[in-house]
Amino acid sequence: MPAFAGMTKAAGIENMTTFVLIHGSYQGGWIWQRVASRLRAAGHTVYAPTLDGCAERKHQVRAGITTETHAGEIADMLFHEDLREVVMVGTSSGGMVLCRAAEAARERIARVVFVDALALFDGERIRDIVQRSTAVPSGLTAGPSREDAETRLFADLDPKTRAWALERYTLHPIGIYEHPVRLQSFWT
Repeated sequence: MPAFAGMTKAAGIENMTTFVLIHGSYQGGWIWQRVASRLRAAGHTVYAPTLDGCAERKHQVRAGITTETHAGEIADMLFHEDLREVVMVGTSSGGMVLCRAAEAARERIARVVFVDALALFDGERIRDIVQRSTAVPSGLTAGPSREDAETRLFADLDPKTRAWALERYTLHPIGIYEHPVRLQSFWT
C-alpha cells in the first residue's frame, strides 16, 4: 500500500473517498497536481478545479468575482456531479472558499480540511487580516510581483518545482480580498 494511502486510512479516510481540492491565491488547480496523483493512486476520486479568473481561467477575470462566487462554483460542481460525502480541502484563500461552499452545500460534505488556509469570521475581509506591502493591485487582480513570488512565496521550493510554479503563477481576482466574507452559519 502506498505511504499516502496508509496516512489517509490512519486519519479515518477510507478508500473511495471523493476529495475536492481548492487552491488559494495566485494558483489554480495545478497546485494540487502531486497530491491529486497520490490520492488517485490510493483509489480516491479527486477534483481540483481552477476557480474563475485564476490560472488558465485568468482571461475570464471580471469585476464581481468574490469568495461567494468562487464558493458558488464549488457548490454547483458538487450538485452537478452529484457528489456526496466529500472531503473538501482548501489552502490559502481557498480556505475561505471552502468555508462558504461548505455552508452552501453542507449536506454534500463529510469533512473540511484546512491546509495553511484562511478561515475568517462573517464580515471579515482577507485584506483586514493579510496585509502585504508587496501586493500589487492591477485593476481587477492583485498579487505579488513575479520576482516577489519567486523570492518569497515559492522560495522554499526546489529549483525545478519553483520554475514550474512560476510558469503557472497568476494574479488573483481582487474581489476575494476586498469584499467581506459572508458566513452566516459556518461557525455555528
